[in-house]
Amino acid sequence: MTSTNTALPPRVRVLVIGAGFGGLGTAIKLDEAGQGDFLVIDKGDSVGGTWRDNTYPGAACDVPSQLYSFSFAPNPNWSRSFSPQPEIHAYLQDVAQKSGVLDRFRFGVTAQDASWDETDQVWNVVTSAGTVTADVVISASGGLSEPKNPEIDGIDDFAGEIFHTARWDHQTDLSGKRVAIIGTGASAIQVIPEIAKTVGHLDVYQRTAPWVMPRHDRAYTRAERLGFRFVPFFQKAYRTGIYWGRETYVPGFTRAPKILTPARTMALANIKKGINDPGLQAKVTPDFQIGCKRILISNTYYPALAQENVEVITDGIAEITPTGVVTRDARTGELSARDVDVLIVATGFYTTDQPIAHHIKGRDGRTLGDVWAEHGMASYKGTTTAGFPNLFQIVGANTGLGHSSMVFMIESQISYILSALQQMGAGQIAAVEPREDVQAEWNSDMHQRMSRTVWSRGGCASWYLDEHGRNTTLWPRSTFAFRQLLREFDIEKYVVTSRSNAPQSIKEQVS
Repeated sequence: MTSTNTALPPRVRVLVIGAGFGGLGTAIKLDEAGQGDFLVIDKGDSVGGTWRDNTYPGAACDVPSQLYSFSFAPNPNWSRSFSPQPEIHAYLQDVAQKSGVLDRFRFGVTAQDASWDETDQVWNVVTSAGTVTADVVISASGGLSEPKNPEIDGIDDFAGEIFHTARWDHQTDLSGKRVAIIGTGASAIQVIPEIAKTVGHLDVYQRTAPWVMPRHDRAYTRAERLGFRFVPFFQKAYRTGIYWGRETYVPGFTRAPKILTPARTMALANIKKGINDPGLQAKVTPDFQIGCKRILISNTYYPALAQENVEVITDGIAEITPTGVVTRDARTGELSARDVDVLIVATGFYTTDQPIAHHIKGRDGRTLGDVWAEHGMASYKGTTTAGFPNLFQIVGANTGLGHSSMVFMIESQISYILSALQQMGAGQIAAVEPREDVQAEWNSDMHQRMSRTVWSRGGCASWYLDEHGRNTTLWPRSTFAFRQLLREFDIEKYVVTSRSNAPQSIKEQVS
């Protein structure tokens, strides 16, 4: 399902950037609400976002399948309890096709610059296919959309094949080759067991050992799949049970890390089950509180590391040469060089410094990136930002999860945005933006709550933290609390501009 039509209308009511879960869900709900004057643009060739772009070997979700789908579009065709990437992408394509909204999607279109016009109370968005004027912009580009390469001396001079896991080069045959992979995060632990089967030798460069729990994955039985398809409420009950089971993790992350002790025990047992060598066991045992960094799940990672053709290297990388990787022993300072044919980068994404933020200019001409550079990524309810009227963000500041499905959070934000658009239409409102004091109070509460979490007290450095050491990515409460807080657009917390272009608070407008 692709589109070669990139012609853009000159003006729309709502412009959505991104066609992953966030953009697709927004489009469907806008259409259902009778707000069909919208356009969705995406730089890719189909819907899917992260699940379209990440096609590396072994790519799969680490959230149970039944929870990792829209609540309004259950999928009875999941093959396993944890769905692989091709199934998730196919699911999103199927939902898009059935929804009847694809006529307002434009693929192969990149948003290059968005500027707020204070006079006309609109956004002017420059794209690779022309300029669009929109009353409202919804950024659904996601937090895991732009791969982040490591800043290592000489990496640009490497003469062999090099690529990021999120941009997997399927033309490169790894059979029998000397391969190095940098990173041991979520994508790496899925890639490593797959490529270890065919490469000649694999060097795994580990900066920090992750906590890895067993992956309780299995194929659904025929009876279960029939139940999902034909028995009313069976799939909903399945989903509900998984949801509440996942919520039991929240206290361990946010208030009482000791609750995670059984998880730590299981993770340590997972190491011993997969690896017999005591030296290697020690190498891959984390030295920080479980939950401080993202907890990973795999049954095959540790056995792969124990293979004879795999070596785990914990010495820091000093430089990359045209022919390989040079490391430095932390104790002796001695350098060691290893020749490599293919270098795979598994170093994550720009999460605390989202690239799109540097292309969105608010009322005073500064970009979101400029504003966030001062004190870190900060918005109101992770969705709106002072100084950026009529800009809504899906998966914004402090909306990420360490335990459950982001689709739940996305649907909560979509509901909030729809409520905002409905109130704006009913009240002849041209623009809304959160009051600065309201936004400041929200973020003060966020970081006060965050100070009690395992992410702040667990003794690790993670991609959750920005350059200021602040956790601006995760939500420090239950997901049902988030949904309740975003159930209805709280317009009294916003500065409102009427159609007469006279900015005023809603309280002043009412009086």
